[in-house]
Amino acid sequence: MKLGIVGLPNVGKSTLFNAITNAGAQSANYPFCTIEPNVGVVAVPDKRLDALAKMYEPEKFTPATIEFVDIAGLVKGASKGEGLGNKFLSNIREVDAILHVVRCFENDDIIHVEGSIDPKRDIETIDLELILSDLEFVERKIDRTKKAMKADKKLQDEVAFFERVKGELEKGNSARSISCTEEEAEWLSSVALLTNKPIIYAANMSDTDFSSGIESNSGYQTVSEIARQESAAVLPICAEIEAEISGMDYEEKQMFLSDMNLSESGLDRLIRECYALLGLISYLTAGKPEVRAWTITKGTKAPQAAGKIHTDFEKGFIRAEVIGFDELMETGSMSTAKEKGLVRSEGKEYVMQDGDIVLFRFNV
Repeated sequence: MKLGIVGLPNVGKSTLFNAITNAGAQSANYPFCTIEPNVGVVAVPDKRLDALAKMYEPEKFTPATIEFVDIAGLVKGASKGEGLGNKFLSNIREVDAILHVVRCFENDDIIHVEGSIDPKRDIETIDLELILSDLEFVERKIDRTKKAMKADKKLQDEVAFFERVKGELEKGNSARSISCTEEEAEWLSSVALLTNKPIIYAANMSDTDFSSGIESNSGYQTVSEIARQESAAVLPICAEIEAEISGMDYEEKQMFLSDMNLSESGLDRLIRECYALLGLISYLTAGKPEVRAWTITKGTKAPQAAGKIHTDFEKGFIRAEVIGFDELMETGSMSTAKEKGLVRSEGKEYVMQDGDIVLFRFNV
């Protein structure tokens, strides 16, 4: 999974990126301090995987990962080349989802590119640039499809659909807000529109606001309402807190979070939101050679899940030997679970569940 972190300059983007990835992206009080996209790969915390590692003491431990891409601050006119312009926009097209960091804190020492704190205006600024960039893409798509239609009249429906998409973008609506049939959704996904990507709004607050109660922060309330209208996710976060705990060991971190009346870090909450937003789950494989988490989409059947490990596993799929994580923990070992008949033999139509521990049988 690849997540692009975006936002106006000086909203806390790079501070947050540094904190959650420890990748050392430069963070400074001026626009465009992140000139190239900085990339950090983060292991997905999973207590189930930790428990399996204790049980098997494997030679290799491989958690699922998320790739974070910190992309340079966007300003008005980016779609026309202002600031880093289209370079920024081309980088963001490669991600699976967008984390839009919105400034919801006051600090006279940190300059805001627009001169004041206004989450609604800031969100609209970036949305407009993304929409304008998408308009160009859609117009090119319509032109290409019309040319191809000369040889294939069946493309007329596709042209009509993209004309409708163009009309919605011109009204200032995002591509993700357009209702589609299954076929139209496939056409839409083929164009990689920026405004069709799932989005999480990260409302970046001061540590005081965050610890005293997020509901009292008017900026957070504004961002939450915008997210509700768009059926998007919203994540209250404090980049400064994340920066403070990023260098702590586990016990120090837990003590600090407890003092702040927090049960988990912002990274943990962000990962959970990402999985929910993209409809993802994890299944696990366990043995002495390796304990590993595999990320799949909800609804994936056993052969396709096996294909995540290797294409041969899917092609030659015979069956999946499956047990739920909780069942394995209750019995204490795989051999005991088998004796009790808790390890199930599932076929090609089995839909994978979050936390399934699986051994795939295949023959090529």
